[in-house]
Amino acid sequence: MNRAEPVSPQEQKSPSIIHDDLPEEATPWWRDQTLLLPIASGLLWAIGLALRLRGFIVPSWIMFSIGLLAGASTFVPGTFKQLFTNRGRERLGVGLLMTISGIGAVLLGHVEEAAALAFLFSISETLEDRSMDRAKQGLRALLSLIPETAHISSATGERVIPAAQIRRDDILIVGAGERVSTDGVVSSGHSWLDTSAVTGESIPVEATPGDEILAGSVNGTGTLYVRATADGRDNSLTKIVQLVEQAQANKGTRARLADRIASPLVPAVLITAVLVIIFGFIIGNPAMWVERALVVLVAASPCALAIAVPVTVISAIASASKAGVIIKSGVAFEQLGTIRRVAFDKTGTLTRNQPRVITTVTTAGRSQTEILEWAAALEAASSHPLAHAVITSVENAPGAADTEEIPGCGVSGLVNGHQIRAGSPRWIDPRELTEDAGKLSLRGMSLIIVEADGQVAGIIGIRDEPRTEAREAIRRLNDLGIETVMLTGDNTRTAEAIASETGITEVHAEQLPEDKAEYLQRSSSQVPTVMLGDGINDTPALAAATVGIAMGATGSAAAIESADVAFTGNDLRLLPAALEHARKARAIMTGNIVLALALIAALFPLALFGILGLASVVLIHEIAEVFVILNGLRAGRTALPNRTVR
Repeated sequence: MNRAEPVSPQEQKSPSIIHDDLPEEATPWWRDQTLLLPIASGLLWAIGLALRLRGFIVPSWIMFSIGLLAGASTFVPGTFKQLFTNRGRERLGVGLLMTISGIGAVLLGHVEEAAALAFLFSISETLEDRSMDRAKQGLRALLSLIPETAHISSATGERVIPAAQIRRDDILIVGAGERVSTDGVVSSGHSWLDTSAVTGESIPVEATPGDEILAGSVNGTGTLYVRATADGRDNSLTKIVQLVEQAQANKGTRARLADRIASPLVPAVLITAVLVIIFGFIIGNPAMWVERALVVLVAASPCALAIAVPVTVISAIASASKAGVIIKSGVAFEQLGTIRRVAFDKTGTLTRNQPRVITTVTTAGRSQTEILEWAAALEAASSHPLAHAVITSVENAPGAADTEEIPGCGVSGLVNGHQIRAGSPRWIDPRELTEDAGKLSLRGMSLIIVEADGQVAGIIGIRDEPRTEAREAIRRLNDLGIETVMLTGDNTRTAEAIASETGITEVHAEQLPEDKAEYLQRSSSQVPTVMLGDGINDTPALAAATVGIAMGATGSAAAIESADVAFTGNDLRLLPAALEHARKARAIMTGNIVLALALIAALFPLALFGILGLASVVLIHEIAEVFVILNGLRAGRTALPNRTVR
């Protein structure tokens, strides 16, 4: 069938109508200086270790020192800035404890230990920061939906202006296949609109005089004259961008698990070290007790704690990626293991976003095949998206003559000697099939009424069907104790019908992007909540959720970039599998953290009372680090099942 014309290259540019300070495209890792420094730190530490084993003490010390400076430069300045600019416990984190421990190791002459600490911590911190920066790139994909220019009708004729200069009450001329530049009301013309980018509704909606339309919608075959109700810089689509930015900013302030643990640990260690030094001056032996205080700092070094989370997370993320679950950050993975509620978008997520013929009702004397063939013959000349569903339901459609498409109504023509009309119930009265039409509407179907020679012949019911695995996926989520909710911009009847078939009991229909985002903010403040979606209209909700997951195979670029997690496929069974995988990895991570804290708790008094010296403390730390790494690698052994992309 004929489809709407593709969006022009001019529309695909990112107009600078708002947020001119959007981040540049992500820098490749080999050119990213913030990533190269930790890598250099690790290489220098490894070279220093090799030199020391061969007996080259001074060169090894130089390598360790340079490696220490390279690694420390990535987090020490930020740690001190946080210490002096933040308030309360926000000033304290694992970075401060790592900095103090590194200084203590250097003062005691163990530069190699300090260099190892700097490398391990800097590489995990830098990878985390890089993944957070990538999320901001999704705003470019959002803005690309706004045309760079708009056609305006004025007293002097038609003119083209930048979209940013549109003012309220301007009359826009929206041609076939063009995107709407800003919100408005149709003043004249008839057409249909693809609003899926904004509302998520899979079935195009009719646009007639008096109807409100939203920025970013794609016009069908007719030309529309639209009176702008919003400026070019302030409409429903730019509001989506603002919502995403705000949600990402709020999410960016979440403290990681290691930092939450370090907050009370840092002051306790510092106070103890200071008291040890004071005690040394009181009893008249400050040199010994200053050294002991430094040993205490190294004993409290969170080496195992610093790597307990990253090793487990990286191992689990790598395992998940093999099954098509791409997790963008350690924070997202930590949160994924706590989820207690999942909110689903409908169109393209729970459903295939491929409307097809579900049922056909006929009047006496007419067959279903006959009705479908008549409709398919006419729809072959139509550009309406529902036409494709009818055409593909028939193997060999007859030809049609004198076809005429009436935008927003339907198609008429001559088929096998019969005058046939096929179109909306608003155009063709279903008459004796009115009751059947009502029942099909309650099941969430869009209807095409077929009329032959002035008499109603049948009704074709079309619907975007749920994915075959949707019910199984939701059942598995319920078995894990996870609640399920549907959030959709589609109409209530369709939403409730799909929810009933998939097993979802809570439905919120006719939701705009800001409504979805508000629900997710409220839900996430109560219980950890996932949002699973695939469209532009889902991006604020994906950013506002505890964890946002995008269906990558069919999802928009903006949705994928705004989400914390992306599925490369679209099998919904990946969701319960991913959540279960995250829970198992979180249990391993918790075990590592308990071990790391137990180690600090055991070494702290032993170092304080001089039972263990620096060499013993360092050796125990290194043994614990090896154990933590091996334990963390277990998170990668529970691979998710590979699913066939549907």
